Amino acid sequence: MIPPPSRDAPNRWRSTINTYLPRIADRELKERLSWSGAVLIEGPRACGKTELAQQVAASTVFLDTNKRAQDMIAVDPRLVLEGKTPRLIDEWQVEPVIWNHVRRVVDERVGKGHFILTGSAIPPDDVTRHPGTGRISRLRLRPMSLFELGYSTGMVSLRDMLNRSAIRSPEVALSAARLAGLVCVGGWPEHHGSTEHKAMSACRDYLENICRSDVRRVDGVRRDPDRVRRFLQSLARNVATCATISTIKRDVAGPDQAMKKGTARDYLTALERLMVVEDQPPWSPRLRSRSRLRRAPKRHFVDPSLAVAALRAGPQHLLRDFEWFGFLFESMVVRDLRVYAQAMDADVLHYRDNTGLEVDAIVDAGPDRWAAFEIKLGTGRIDDAARSLLKFADRVDTERCGEPAALGVIVGTGYGYTRKDGVAVIPIGALGP
Repeated sequence: MIPPPSRDAPNRWRSTINTYLPRIADRELKERLSWSGAVLIEGPRACGKTELAQQVAASTVFLDTNKRAQDMIAVDPRLVLEGKTPRLIDEWQVEPVIWNHVRRVVDERVGKGHFILTGSAIPPDDVTRHPGTGRISRLRLRPMSLFELGYSTGMVSLRDMLNRSAIRSPEVALSAARLAGLVCVGGWPEHHGSTEHKAMSACRDYLENICRSDVRRVDGVRRDPDRVRRFLQSLARNVATCATISTIKRDVAGPDQAMKKGTARDYLTALERLMVVEDQPPWSPRLRSRSRLRRAPKRHFVDPSLAVAALRAGPQHLLRDFEWFGFLFESMVVRDLRVYAQAMDADVLHYRDNTGLEVDAIVDAGPDRWAAFEIKLGTGRIDDAARSLLKFADRVDTERCGEPAALGVIVGTGYGYTRKDGVAVIPIGALGP
């Protein structure tokens, strides 16, 4: 079974299967509806978009399953938009023509919060080229963080760190085996309360559907499922690294085949449209030194469970390969940081320069409100990580970027505290929004 939530996790985050788990995005959705005519919730399939929207929707139409609604759109799309508001238009990209009709109706109606649209794929041909600025607001939803699932106490708040508050947390005891299970199961709402075996099987089925049909659905190109599968496997082997497209295409092709660079880019673009991969962009601060910044993004799946599923691995594989486990743990932390950072309009980036100095995650909310984090699965590398962070902070031109609000090492287990050198130690089981 999936390990139960931490005893210290707030009761409001505990749940049983088939019960809605509150999301950090709940508040963001309500806020956006208060000032925008419509809100578009985007995210990968099965991340909980519909469930999130239904917490506030007054009426719903499911375009992926309602054949009558699809037929009606061909005749009079506006009839589908009639209903109590906020009206949820689920899987809107099935009938992309609805976008412009929503935009026009929002223009015509008085007030805000008329529609919620959800979509698990970005449609081709730039359907949203009429962005509806001020009319349709976009909300990105990802799989759930450990805090939302109840596996983190949230006692170390990212928002508080950006506001320069002290870091303090009792010991959080998450064993390597438990962390491996959490990585493999992932943050998918429907897996909550399931067994590890069922959850991992669902992730493998998820990827198999991507290989056989979903990639073709988003770009209209027939692709070899085996090649898509090998591409996903290469991304999984290179998770949380700055692997180039050239490296990935060589890995996919193997010694006796060939893959064009453009083809590899097309594969990656299709996966981005499905929102199952999400690269981590580089941070480009002004530096005091003459070091040159590297511009390559880090490769991540939207949830590390998909990397595990791509290689048909499980918790025992991770416990035998701690190097890969470390990369997957980093990817899980980046997932959580993205969930928390979005709630405060911040970005999650990384740093890398030509001297080999790297920082795993930079949370940037603007000048004087940025923090840098090294991510280490074990506690034995805290000293090295702290030295890297201090060296990095010394290179940043703080006159232009401001002083860092926090420097921290995020680890798998232990206490939350601030070292004498000012670097914080943060167990993932205490990190929250």
